[in-house]
Amino acid sequence: MAAAGRTTADPPSHQGCAISSVRLGLPAQRGEPRADLRDRREDGQRLHHLVWRLGPGVRVCSSAVLGGGIGPRAWILNAQVPGGYPRLDPDRHLAEIAAAEGLDGPGAGLMTAAEVAAYTTAHDGGVTATVTAGLGVRGWAAAPETSADAAAVPFRPGTVNIVVTLPVALSDAALVNAVATATEAKVQALLDAGLDCSGTPTDAVCVAAPEPGPDGGEPFAGPRSPWGARIARAVHGAVLAGARPAR
Repeated sequence: MAAAGRTTADPPSHQGCAISSVRLGLPAQRGEPRADLRDRREDGQRLHHLVWRLGPGVRVCSSAVLGGGIGPRAWILNAQVPGGYPRLDPDRHLAEIAAAEGLDGPGAGLMTAAEVAAYTTAHDGGVTATVTAGLGVRGWAAAPETSADAAAVPFRPGTVNIVVTLPVALSDAALVNAVATATEAKVQALLDAGLDCSGTPTDAVCVAAPEPGPDGGEPFAGPRSPWGARIARAVHGAVLAGARPAR
């Protein structure tokens, strides 16, 4: 779900979210931030979420509803919620889930109605893309305004969430470019999967990379740059695998 409203600087509420969580596991590549698939019980329902415990020295550029923007992040959370999501405070809800997981410090939180346990992942040259794809509500980004659009719930849970991890530092501009590259690759994958759409109204992207040193990090992450090309191929592979069942 794309960012709106609260940031990691706002004090979260950690009340009203009773969670019993069990790690199911997600294999990590050597040297990468580890991601865990978690199984939780919330309000009598069985739901899943993915957790990346990034540790110190990692920056994230994201459109996440919690902790969006560019800055140091200690964790990323991609949480499944029920269809017909009733809450109007998804940022606080994500903070509650993070608190129940013992996640400290600033983080980025994504939300989706898709089945998180059906995640797909792809690797390319040290880049990993992990995707949860639910494409029941999809369309084109540039579409005529309608009364239905105007009445849309602003905090509707997103359906295509992309988390990209890199082993190299990126400059600020390259981080933003990486998000654009991941989005381009997502659209290419959706078309290659035979879907007539550019995504869903509330897709979100997170790109995590080490903080840059004195050199400022890699300056480019467009699709023809070395690291941008790897991002594009990894995202394309993961989105294509997740989108094919929606045909």
